[in-house]
Amino acid sequence: MNTKRILAGVAVAAVAAGGGVLAGHWAGGGNAAVTNADAASVTGKQDAVGQLWSAAVTNPDGKPQSLAIYKGKPVVVNFWASWCGPCVEEMPELSALQREYAKKGIQFVGLGVDSAANIKTFLKKVPVDYPIYIAGFGGADVARAFGNNAGGLPYTVVIDANGAVRATKLGQIKPDELRHTLDAL
Repeated sequence: MNTKRILAGVAVAAVAAGGGVLAGHWAGGGNAAVTNADAASVTGKQDAVGQLWSAAVTNPDGKPQSLAIYKGKPVVVNFWASWCGPCVEEMPELSALQREYAKKGIQFVGLGVDSAANIKTFLKKVPVDYPIYIAGFGGADVARAFGNNAGGLPYTVVIDANGAVRATKLGQIKPDELRHTLDAL
């Protein structure tokens, strides 16, 4: 079996698994927003923020980058992949929210759980108004640290300027729901 077929099979399996997770999530009520009121998970999420700042990422051209440049700033991190339909669908909304909240100092960041080649090709077709970094498939480990145990995409995390996780969301964002969280920062 050649590499392209194996990768295609893995991609299909990942999409199917993600779809199943999202279907189960939506059937269960669809409310994935979590606040710091979940005291049992706060410590783990603080560790996740440290893991995010130290994650090995690159820009789309393959140059190593550090997410630690966002320490001390409110940031919205969106875990996504080029093959993820819901991820692609929400990108225009995320871009619009980035433009809207930039004046408040809130930075959106896309963290690609995908190959550099796929993301670079994707970004040539679909421009976004926020920085995109590539974490590769290791980005799924970072997302899991924030509570995304199923590994579904898209997955969005809101971190305030003090490094506290204010909300997480599995599945497509709801702009009004995200605005409510961002307005409280």
